[in-house]
Amino acid sequence: MEEVLYEYFVGIDVGTTTTKAVAFDKNGNVLSQFSSGYGMTHPHPNWSEQNPEEIYAAFQKSLGVIVPPSVAAKSIVSFSSAMHGLIAIDADGKPLTNLILWADNRATELANRLKPTDLGQELYHRTGIPIHPFSVFSKILWLKENEPEIFSKTYKFIGIKEYLWFRLFGEYTIDYSLASGSGLFNFRESTWDTLVLETLGISEEQLPRLVSTTHIQKNDTNSNLPLVNYVIGAGDGPLANLGSGAMKPGQMAFTMGTSGAVRMCVTQPYTDPKMRTFNFFLFENQYIIGGATNNGGIVLQWLEEQILNSKNPISKLIEEAQKLEIGSENLLFLPYILGERAPVWNAEARGVFFGLSITHTQAHIVRAVMEGLILNMYSIGKILMEQQQIHEICASGGFAKSDFWLQLVADIFQKKVVICETVEGSAWGAALVAMKALNMQEAVNTVTKGKEFLPNTAVAERYTQLHQKFERLYDKLKDEF
Repeated sequence: MEEVLYEYFVGIDVGTTTTKAVAFDKNGNVLSQFSSGYGMTHPHPNWSEQNPEEIYAAFQKSLGVIVPPSVAAKSIVSFSSAMHGLIAIDADGKPLTNLILWADNRATELANRLKPTDLGQELYHRTGIPIHPFSVFSKILWLKENEPEIFSKTYKFIGIKEYLWFRLFGEYTIDYSLASGSGLFNFRESTWDTLVLETLGISEEQLPRLVSTTHIQKNDTNSNLPLVNYVIGAGDGPLANLGSGAMKPGQMAFTMGTSGAVRMCVTQPYTDPKMRTFNFFLFENQYIIGGATNNGGIVLQWLEEQILNSKNPISKLIEEAQKLEIGSENLLFLPYILGERAPVWNAEARGVFFGLSITHTQAHIVRAVMEGLILNMYSIGKILMEQQQIHEICASGGFAKSDFWLQLVADIFQKKVVICETVEGSAWGAALVAMKALNMQEAVNTVTKGKEFLPNTAVAERYTQLHQKFERLYDKLKDEF
């Protein structure tokens, strides 16, 4: 494939609520974009599902708009996808289940039972994925114990990207990146893990074929989708790192939108002795380690819509919160209203306001929530900073539009924070994988950095004490949830 042929590098980002197709030129400029949304269902408490056909329709529509026949000859498409989902497929290629999402907690009891055992520890250190209901491993185990008929009829266990690839090419294929997030993949051997297969009672043949993230395949026959080359790409988390440019030693990526994550790139895989972090594959000798939190900006949205119901908009309350003292006059917030992944990996954890008094105002509550969210992210970042000296935090996501948020991160982490916002981080990361697959020099990402926020060293000790109290409070309450 000649480099000169390609003018449109399309990142197709299959997310939790929308599928977005973004066409870039080789320099990262956005040429066009289109997104199509879909819903989520909760048929039982703790269940979170989606109809894979609705996602396929959104995928088909988005690509059809961005890659019309007039530009197809100049286009290449690369995938980014939400991770940790599961669909059970029968021998005819028909779904036996909906897509069971990363946010689904039906396997909580099973995961809690397995996590503290020697087997649970060994599985984590072989796969790099904590024992938690979010993982594909836990979901398959739940099907085995609770839906034996579906389990016995399952021909393939796949995620949403593999389903789309199957609809495109008629074969079940998965990249190493998505596989590494499943809890089924041995990251040292780059194969499906034999102990995992034995524990679940499934065969390697029931899982997709493993390929590199730069795997390219041409669509010559399926006229329902653009007749172009497709690169299989990677998971949205690793691609967000790649797209934000946070890939060098000493850099840490900090993302907060609805949820949040702290991640960094390392050259050797890593597992945490306390099972607090994940390990994702991106490219050979490039791994993304870190942790994702369920509780990001959605907590502030919940506070505004369900709790405060204030005449003042949340933006006004944030202005007032900014003027308050660190610690919100001894009001502390544990932000686990959606349970939690990293760093505590406790699906049963819940939110807590600690220290409420008659003198506290809505602004105090807002500041406590904002501090609690960043303190929780610091608990993840602190683990990573034990592995590598960090000099710069690359911030992206919706929160990066707020100077107050960003200064909070700088002050709590005591690190320089730089806005590294690309227009569409994961989609641009997918486009970069396509360039790498084509051996293009543009595949080395350079992101224009925005405003910088330097830590206020005068508040370092106060935030250290607040974070210690934050962690002590969770430790004292964790058995009560």
